[in-house]
Amino acid sequence: MNETEAGRSWTPLSAIERRVLGVLIEKQKTTPEYYPMTINALVTGCNQKSNRDPVTALEAEEIEDTLQDLRKKGVTVMVDTGGRTLRWKHQAYDWLGLKGRPAEMAVLAELMLRGPQTEGELRQRASRMDEIPDLTVLQTILAYLNELGLIHFLSPPGQKRGVVVAHGLYPPDDLSRLRETIGNASIEAAEPRSSSSTPVHELRAEISQLREEIAQLRVLISDLENEVSELKRSLGV
Repeated sequence: MNETEAGRSWTPLSAIERRVLGVLIEKQKTTPEYYPMTINALVTGCNQKSNRDPVTALEAEEIEDTLQDLRKKGVTVMVDTGGRTLRWKHQAYDWLGLKGRPAEMAVLAELMLRGPQTEGELRQRASRMDEIPDLTVLQTILAYLNELGLIHFLSPPGQKRGVVVAHGLYPPDDLSRLRETIGNASIEAAEPRSSSSTPVHELRAEISQLREEIAQLRVLISDLENEVSELKRSLGV
């Protein structure tokens, strides 16, 4: 264990723990009027089909057990807001040592909700929670999180575009498998498969650009889906 690891207050989380925590952070930022959250709201948030990968079908009992596990780790706390139903909130800013760093928290939440992503995808998606104006700003955020061990770069060294990022809350075995999977995919993508005269580096650049454009379109679609859902909710549909 190095000095950075010795000073950590956080520990790796299971897949369901990461999903629950990611939802709590996301909803605090995007729909604060519904935060802290009830168990039922968390079930809906964890299982929603937009902004999630993979899509899950978690039950209320699983969510409640997970919340209790997270509470024991100091990640969540149950609060009484005076209503008939108890609600839950996260303490991730203290637990992760990110007080006063909302954009860093948005990046981590996005990675917990969707898994490894390219920098372009991550900037677009995390910006729905906290504005990240460009890749330079994101890269500064990632450098800080990397120093804390809260994110990992999974792309081959020296890669300048399409850099893949993952959060650091995976258990060690899961992270090793992830590195192997992403590394193999990157090697396959880098191998020339065409007899075209177009230089390989140009093809890579075009692919990276297309990926970023697709990520932007996905974000727009997700935003529209969320707006439609909110409209339906307000209309009682």
